[in-house]
Amino acid sequence: MVTTAEEIYERIIKPLPVAERLRLLAMIAGDLAAPSPESSQRPKRNILDLHGLGADLWQGIDAQEYVTELRREWDHRSP
Repeated sequence: MVTTAEEIYERIIKPLPVAERLRLLAMIAGDLAAPSPESSQRPKRNILDLHGLGADLWQGIDAQEYVTELRREWDHRSP
């Protein structure tokens, strides 16, 4: 039974292809960004504050190869 974040990462997430791990990261970030009662109490932010955020995650990843891989996955999933 998987019990810790470290175990989940090592056994399930780390073996995934980079494109899938990035997709998972985006899903988690979206989930964490969902409105919550505490978020209404936080100060508003300017969208420009996010400029460059996460750029290090894309280091060494070719944009065209990433898009091609995503399309390949979408084609594989379509009925």
